[in-house]
Amino acid sequence: MSRVLVVEDNTDLAAGIEYNLTLEGYDVRIAEDGRAAIAQANEWKPELILLDLMLPGVDGYQVLQQIRAKGNHVPVIILSAKGEEADKVRGFRLDADQYVTKPFGILELLERVAALLRRSARGTEGPPSTLAFGSVTIDLGSRTILRDGNAVALTPKAYELLLALVRRDGVVASRADLLKEVWGYGAFIMTRTVDSHVAELRRKLDDPTNPRHIITVWKVGYRFVR
Repeated sequence: MSRVLVVEDNTDLAAGIEYNLTLEGYDVRIAEDGRAAIAQANEWKPELILLDLMLPGVDGYQVLQQIRAKGNHVPVIILSAKGEEADKVRGFRLDADQYVTKPFGILELLERVAALLRRSARGTEGPPSTLAFGSVTIDLGSRTILRDGNAVALTPKAYELLLALVRRDGVVASRADLLKEVWGYGAFIMTRTVDSHVAELRRKLDDPTNPRHIITVWKVGYRFVR
């Protein structure tokens, strides 16, 4: 039974989400403020967090920042009435997995929860496997990366973007496809998010001035070359 933490100060909304998640077979707890959310994330160790931004005291952004600062990569879906692109970008820069604007459909939310939990489970099932290119080795089981034998630290979103490119193995990926797959953005939303994360990947794993592995396809997106 997967553990889901609902961080929401609107008691009626929190109760409704809890009810529907429980019907789906999840173990659910509610935190009504930021401090309680951080404590539950550290002690109960949920497998997914639904996070409101406008919380009393410590807001949702601070909650997410503190969770990530402890090295906790639990999937996080932000639920917020803040629908401006700047709010979404700030959330993704703090490594939220998805951003859902209120009001939302409960069936869509349940599908998002199930999909993220499936993706997270795939990363922990079975024996560790590796992907390699150039001088880089990716251990999928431990989510660690080595370049020339030295550990390389990537943000969770940069890591997911790398896998999305590597698994395509030469097939071009548009920015819209990558935004939707890695960040959960709708295809109609375009930002520089993908480009900035590609720049991080090139800086740490490739040659930023003359990339050999992560290639720009003009006016389309990117493709990976082993």
